[in-house]
Amino acid sequence: MIFDPSRYVAPGIGGPQGFKPIRKNIYLPVQAQVQEVCRENDLVKTFVFEFGDPLVNQEFTYEPGQFMMVSMPHCGEAPISFSSSPSRGGSFALTVRRAGRLTTAMHRLRPGDTIGVRGPYGRPFPMAELAGRNLLFVAGGIGLAPLRSVISFCLDNRADHGDITLLYGCRTPADICFADDLEHWRQAGVTCLCTVDEGDGSWPGRVGLVTELLPEVEVDAASWRALVCGPGVMIHFVVSRLLEMGFPRAHIYTTLERHMKCGVGICGHCFLEEKLICREGPVFSLNELDDTRNL
Repeated sequence: MIFDPSRYVAPGIGGPQGFKPIRKNIYLPVQAQVQEVCRENDLVKTFVFEFGDPLVNQEFTYEPGQFMMVSMPHCGEAPISFSSSPSRGGSFALTVRRAGRLTTAMHRLRPGDTIGVRGPYGRPFPMAELAGRNLLFVAGGIGLAPLRSVISFCLDNRADHGDITLLYGCRTPADICFADDLEHWRQAGVTCLCTVDEGDGSWPGRVGLVTELLPEVEVDAASWRALVCGPGVMIHFVVSRLLEMGFPRAHIYTTLERHMKCGVGICGHCFLEEKLICREGPVFSLNELDDTRNL
Protein backbone atom coordinates (compact mmCIF):
# COMPACT_ATOMS: atom_id res chain seq x y z
CA MET A 1 0.00 0.00 0.00
CA ILE A 2 1.26 3.50 -0.90
CA PHE A 3 1.63 5.88 2.03
CA ASP A 4 -0.74 8.85 1.80
CA PRO A 5 0.03 11.41 4.54
CA SER A 6 -3.29 13.19 4.04
CA ARG A 7 -5.02 10.15 5.57
CA TYR A 8 -3.16 10.58 8.83
CA VAL A 9 -2.29 14.25 9.31
CA ALA A 10 -5.11 16.73 9.74
CA PRO A 11 -4.63 20.20 8.22
CA GLY A 12 -2.58 22.41 10.48
CA ILE A 13 -1.57 19.54 12.76
CA GLY A 14 1.94 18.13 12.73
CA GLY A 15 1.78 15.76 15.65
CA PRO A 16 -0.37 13.28 17.55
CA GLN A 17 -3.82 14.41 18.59
CA GLY A 18 -3.77 16.09 22.00
CA PHE A 19 0.00 16.10 22.49
CA LYS A 20 1.73 19.05 24.14
CA PRO A 21 5.09 19.72 22.46
CA ILE A 22 7.74 21.83 24.14
CA ARG A 23 7.66 24.35 21.27
CA LYS A 24 4.94 25.48 18.90
CA ASN A 25 7.37 24.64 16.09
CA ILE A 26 7.37 20.85 16.41
CA TYR A 27 10.51 20.50 14.28
CA LEU A 28 12.69 22.78 16.41
CA PRO A 29 14.49 21.08 19.31
CA VAL A 30 15.19 22.66 22.67
CA GLN A 31 18.21 22.07 24.85
CA ALA A 32 18.12 19.62 27.73
CA GLN A 33 21.02 19.34 30.17
CA VAL A 34 22.39 16.11 31.59
CA GLN A 35 21.96 15.92 35.37
CA GLU A 36 22.93 12.31 36.05
CA VAL A 37 24.45 9.39 34.14
CA CYS A 38 23.95 5.79 35.27
CA ARG A 39 25.78 2.90 33.65
CA GLU A 40 23.41 -0.05 33.25
CA ASN A 41 25.87 -2.34 31.43
CA ASP A 42 28.69 -2.07 28.89
CA LEU A 43 26.33 -0.90 26.13
CA VAL A 44 23.50 0.82 28.01
CA LYS A 45 23.36 4.05 30.02
CA THR A 46 20.48 5.96 31.59
CA PHE A 47 20.58 9.75 31.43
CA VAL A 48 18.54 12.11 33.59
CA PHE A 49 17.81 15.47 31.93
CA GLU A 50 16.39 18.83 32.87
CA PHE A 51 15.57 21.82 30.68
CA GLY A 52 17.49 25.05 31.10
CA ASP A 53 14.25 27.00 31.56
CA PRO A 54 12.70 26.34 35.02
CA LEU A 55 9.26 27.16 33.63
CA VAL A 56 9.62 24.44 30.98
CA ASN A 57 10.70 21.97 33.67
CA GLN A 58 7.60 22.85 35.67
CA GLU A 59 5.15 22.58 32.77
CA PHE A 60 6.68 19.65 30.88
CA THR A 61 4.55 16.50 31.06
CA TYR A 62 4.58 13.12 29.37
CA GLU A 63 3.05 9.67 29.80
CA PRO A 64 4.57 6.17 30.02
CA GLY A 65 5.15 4.80 26.54
CA GLN A 66 5.80 8.14 24.85
CA PHE A 67 9.15 9.14 23.40
CA MET A 68 11.37 12.12 22.64
CA MET A 69 13.22 12.86 19.42
CA VAL A 70 16.85 13.34 20.50
CA SER A 71 19.56 15.07 18.46
CA MET A 72 23.19 16.12 18.67
CA PRO A 73 25.18 18.23 16.18
CA HIS A 74 26.54 16.19 13.25
CA CYS A 75 25.07 12.99 14.71
CA GLY A 76 21.48 13.01 13.50
CA GLU A 77 18.28 12.40 15.41
CA ALA A 78 16.56 9.34 16.90
CA PRO A 79 13.47 8.47 18.95
CA ILE A 80 14.12 7.36 22.54
CA SER A 81 11.38 6.28 24.96
CA PHE A 82 11.04 7.70 28.44
CA SER A 83 12.34 5.33 31.12
CA SER A 84 11.23 7.43 34.11
CA SER A 85 7.94 7.97 35.88
CA PRO A 86 6.09 11.15 34.83
CA SER A 87 4.84 11.54 38.38
CA ARG A 88 8.36 12.53 39.42
CA GLY A 89 8.33 15.97 37.85
CA GLY A 90 11.18 18.35 37.11
CA SER A 91 13.28 15.91 35.09
CA PHE A 92 13.02 12.94 32.75
CA ALA A 93 15.17 9.89 32.02
CA LEU A 94 16.16 8.30 28.72
CA THR A 95 17.91 4.94 28.52
CA VAL A 96 20.24 4.57 25.55
CA ARG A 97 21.93 1.53 24.02
CA ARG A 98 25.15 2.37 22.18
CA ALA A 99 24.64 1.25 18.59
CA GLY A 100 25.23 4.06 16.07
CA ARG A 101 26.67 7.54 15.64
CA LEU A 102 24.14 9.38 17.80
CA THR A 103 23.98 6.86 20.62
CA THR A 104 27.77 6.54 20.67
CA ALA A 105 28.03 10.32 21.04
CA MET A 106 25.43 10.25 23.81
CA HIS A 107 27.46 7.70 25.73
CA ARG A 108 30.22 10.31 25.96
CA LEU A 109 27.89 12.80 27.67
CA ARG A 110 28.68 13.95 31.19
CA PRO A 111 26.63 15.99 33.71
CA GLY A 112 26.37 19.54 32.42
CA ASP A 113 26.44 18.57 28.73
CA THR A 114 23.41 19.31 26.55
CA ILE A 115 21.45 17.66 23.77
CA GLY A 116 18.53 18.72 21.57
CA VAL A 117 15.10 17.23 22.23
CA ARG A 118 11.60 17.66 20.85
CA GLY A 119 8.42 16.04 21.97
CA PRO A 120 6.88 14.30 23.78
CA TYR A 121 5.39 12.26 20.95
CA GLY A 122 3.42 9.08 20.48
CA ARG A 123 0.44 7.32 21.99
CA PRO A 124 1.22 6.15 25.53
CA PHE A 125 0.14 3.11 27.50
CA PRO A 126 -3.53 3.48 28.53
CA MET A 127 -2.89 4.12 32.21
CA ALA A 128 -6.55 4.86 32.92
CA GLU A 129 -7.51 1.47 31.48
CA LEU A 130 -4.73 -0.22 33.48
CA ALA A 131 -5.81 1.37 36.78
CA GLY A 132 -7.17 -1.19 39.20
CA ARG A 133 -5.83 -4.10 37.13
CA ASN A 134 -3.29 -6.80 37.87
CA LEU A 135 -0.37 -6.22 35.50
CA LEU A 136 2.01 -8.68 33.86
CA PHE A 137 5.11 -7.11 32.31
CA VAL A 138 7.30 -9.14 29.94
CA ALA A 139 10.53 -7.49 28.79
CA GLY A 140 13.57 -8.47 26.78
CA GLY A 141 16.90 -6.65 27.08
CA ILE A 142 16.63 -2.88 26.81
CA GLY A 143 12.91 -3.38 26.20
CA LEU A 144 12.61 -2.99 29.96
CA ALA A 145 13.32 0.76 29.56
CA PRO A 146 9.83 1.91 28.48
CA LEU A 147 8.24 -0.59 30.88
CA ARG A 148 10.36 0.88 33.67
CA SER A 149 8.39 4.09 33.13
CA VAL A 150 5.11 2.22 33.61
CA ILE A 151 6.26 0.16 36.60
CA SER A 152 7.68 3.21 38.37
CA PHE A 153 4.47 5.14 37.72
CA CYS A 154 2.39 2.26 39.09
CA LEU A 155 4.51 2.13 42.24
CA ASP A 156 4.24 5.90 42.62
CA ASN A 157 0.47 5.38 42.56
CA ARG A 158 0.40 1.98 44.26
CA ALA A 159 -3.16 2.18 45.56
CA ASP A 160 -4.44 2.47 41.98
CA HIS A 161 -3.06 -0.89 40.83
CA GLY A 162 -3.32 -4.55 41.75
CA ASP A 163 -0.63 -7.22 41.67
CA ILE A 164 2.43 -6.51 39.52
CA THR A 165 4.59 -9.25 37.99
CA LEU A 166 7.68 -8.73 35.81
CA LEU A 167 9.28 -11.39 33.62
CA TYR A 168 12.64 -10.18 32.31
CA GLY A 169 14.95 -11.94 29.89
CA CYS A 170 18.40 -11.02 28.59
CA ARG A 171 20.96 -12.73 26.39
CA THR A 172 23.62 -12.93 29.13
CA PRO A 173 23.93 -11.77 32.76
CA ALA A 174 26.11 -8.89 31.54
CA ASP A 175 23.18 -7.56 29.49
CA ILE A 176 20.84 -7.05 32.45
CA CYS A 177 19.67 -3.45 32.88
CA PHE A 178 18.27 -1.67 35.95
CA ALA A 179 19.70 -4.11 38.50
CA ASP A 180 19.08 -1.64 41.34
CA ASP A 181 15.51 -1.08 40.18
CA LEU A 182 14.83 -4.80 40.06
CA GLU A 183 15.84 -5.10 43.71
CA HIS A 184 13.83 -2.01 44.68
CA TRP A 185 10.77 -3.36 42.89
CA ARG A 186 11.07 -6.70 44.68
CA GLN A 187 11.17 -4.88 48.00
CA ALA A 188 8.09 -2.91 46.93
CA GLY A 189 6.15 -6.13 46.37
CA VAL A 190 6.65 -6.67 42.65
CA THR A 191 7.16 -10.30 41.63
CA CYS A 192 10.33 -10.19 39.49
CA LEU A 193 11.54 -13.28 37.62
CA CYS A 194 14.71 -12.97 35.54
CA THR A 195 16.32 -15.34 33.06
CA VAL A 196 19.24 -15.29 30.61
CA ASP A 197 19.71 -17.17 27.35
CA GLU A 198 23.32 -18.01 28.20
CA GLY A 199 24.45 -18.29 31.81
CA ASP A 200 27.95 -18.30 33.27
CA GLY A 201 29.58 -19.54 36.43
CA SER A 202 28.61 -16.42 38.36
CA TRP A 203 24.92 -16.43 37.40
CA PRO A 204 22.76 -18.03 40.13
CA GLY A 205 19.45 -17.52 38.36
CA ARG A 206 17.43 -19.14 35.63
CA VAL A 207 18.80 -19.98 32.18
CA GLY A 208 16.37 -20.10 29.26
CA LEU A 209 14.03 -17.99 27.18
CA VAL A 210 11.71 -15.50 28.81
CA THR A 211 8.72 -17.41 27.43
CA GLU A 212 9.73 -20.29 29.72
CA LEU A 213 8.89 -18.11 32.72
CA LEU A 214 5.23 -17.74 31.76
CA PRO A 215 4.13 -21.16 33.13
CA GLU A 216 5.63 -20.17 36.51
CA VAL A 217 3.24 -17.27 37.10
CA GLU A 218 -0.34 -17.61 38.28
CA VAL A 219 -2.48 -15.17 36.36
CA ASP A 220 -6.14 -15.05 35.47
CA ALA A 221 -5.96 -14.18 31.80
CA ALA A 222 -9.43 -12.63 31.85
CA SER A 223 -8.63 -10.10 34.57
CA TRP A 224 -4.93 -9.36 34.03
CA ARG A 225 -3.37 -7.03 31.48
CA ALA A 226 -0.07 -7.89 29.78
CA LEU A 227 2.51 -5.33 28.60
CA VAL A 228 5.27 -6.69 26.36
CA CYS A 229 8.38 -4.92 25.08
CA GLY A 230 11.60 -6.17 23.53
CA PRO A 231 12.99 -7.48 20.23
CA GLY A 232 10.38 -8.24 17.58
CA VAL A 233 10.96 -12.00 17.60
CA MET A 234 10.60 -12.07 21.39
CA ILE A 235 7.35 -10.11 21.23
CA HIS A 236 5.97 -12.55 18.66
CA PHE A 237 6.63 -15.65 20.75
CA VAL A 238 5.56 -14.06 24.05
CA VAL A 239 2.32 -12.85 22.51
CA SER A 240 1.66 -16.29 21.00
CA ARG A 241 2.11 -17.88 24.42
CA LEU A 242 -0.15 -15.29 26.09
CA LEU A 243 -2.88 -16.06 23.58
CA GLU A 244 -2.51 -19.77 24.36
CA MET A 245 -2.93 -18.88 28.04
CA GLY A 246 -6.28 -17.30 27.21
CA PHE A 247 -5.40 -13.60 27.19
CA PRO A 248 -7.86 -11.65 25.01
CA ARG A 249 -6.07 -9.71 22.28
CA ALA A 250 -7.43 -6.45 23.70
CA HIS A 251 -5.69 -7.18 27.02
CA ILE A 252 -2.18 -7.41 25.51
CA TYR A 253 -0.18 -4.25 24.83
CA THR A 254 3.14 -3.89 23.08
CA THR A 255 5.39 -1.18 21.70
CA LEU A 256 6.71 -0.96 18.15
CA GLU A 257 9.80 0.86 16.97
CA ARG A 258 9.82 1.08 13.20
CA HIS A 259 12.57 3.41 11.97
CA MET A 260 10.83 6.59 13.08
CA LYS A 261 12.19 9.70 11.41
CA CYS A 262 10.07 12.83 11.92
CA GLY A 263 8.21 11.61 15.00
CA VAL A 264 4.98 13.40 14.07
CA GLY A 265 3.43 11.40 11.23
CA ILE A 266 4.60 13.50 8.30
CA CYS A 267 7.36 11.57 6.52
CA GLY A 268 5.78 8.10 6.50
CA HIS A 269 9.10 6.42 7.29
CA CYS A 270 7.52 4.29 10.04
CA PHE A 271 4.49 3.18 8.00
CA LEU A 272 3.56 -0.42 8.97
CA GLU A 273 0.29 -2.33 8.54
CA GLU A 274 -1.43 0.88 7.37
CA LYS A 275 -0.33 2.61 10.58
CA LEU A 276 2.11 5.36 11.38
CA ILE A 277 4.01 4.00 14.34
CA CYS A 278 5.14 7.42 15.60
CA ARG A 279 1.64 8.91 15.51
CA GLU A 280 -0.76 6.01 16.12
CA GLY A 281 1.72 4.21 18.39
CA PRO A 282 4.26 3.28 19.51
CA VAL A 283 1.89 1.55 21.96
CA PHE A 284 -0.71 -0.78 20.47
CA SER A 285 -3.09 -3.36 21.82
CA LEU A 286 -2.79 -6.67 20.03
CA ASN A 287 -6.24 -6.38 18.50
CA GLU A 288 -4.90 -3.40 16.51
CA LEU A 289 -2.16 -5.51 14.90
CA ASP A 290 -2.71 -8.12 12.21
CA ASP A 291 0.51 -10.13 12.35
CA THR A 292 3.17 -9.98 15.08
CA ARG A 293 5.63 -11.77 12.79
CA ASN A 294 6.19 -8.43 11.05
CA LEU A 295 7.32 -6.59 14.19
